[in-house]
Amino acid sequence: MASGTGTAAVPLASRRRRHRSVVAVLAVLAVLVVLRLWVLEPLWVSSSSMEPTIPEGSVVLLYRHAEPVPGSLVSFANPSGTGTVLKRVVAVGGQTVAIEDARLVVDGAAVPEPFVDHSRIDGTYFGPVTVPDGHVFVMGDNRAASIDSREFGPLPVDEIRATVVWPTAPSE
Repeated sequence: MASGTGTAAVPLASRRRRHRSVVAVLAVLAVLVVLRLWVLEPLWVSSSSMEPTIPEGSVVLLYRHAEPVPGSLVSFANPSGTGTVLKRVVAVGGQTVAIEDARLVVDGAAVPEPFVDHSRIDGTYFGPVTVPDGHVFVMGDNRAASIDSREFGPLPVDEIRATVVWPTAPSE
C-alpha cells in the first residue's frame, strides 16, 4: 500500500546495485587514468618517415617502460625541438652500423629489412659508425624521407620516451 506521500521509496537492493555500478565505473576510470599517465600513451603519427610500416595519420600505442632493442620502434623528443618523433632502433651500444648501397649493415652483416623500399634509396652509403654504450642508432623505414641518427647521431637511451606496442610492427 502507498504511504500517501506520493513518492515511492527506492528499495535498498536497487540503491546498492546503483552504488556498486558507480564504484565500478569510477574504478575503471581510475585504472585508465593511471595507465595513460604512467604506462601507455597514444601517438598520432604526423610524418611519412616510418612508411610503409606506420602510415602518416596513424595512431600508435606506446609503452613507457620497454627496453629498446634492435627492430623496436621508439618515440623521443624531436632533436630540432618540435614534437615527438617515431623511429626504428637499428643498432645499440657497441654495435657498428653502416649503409652500403642502400642496405643496412650492422657489425659487418647485412640486416634483412622487408619493410624498407630499397628501390627508392638505391646507391646510398653511410658510415660506418660505432654506437657508444648507452645509445641507440635510429632510422626511419622511409629512408628517403627520414631525419634520423644519420643526421643527428646516436640517441642516448635515456631520451627514449616509449616503445610502440600497437600496432605491432615487423622487426628484423
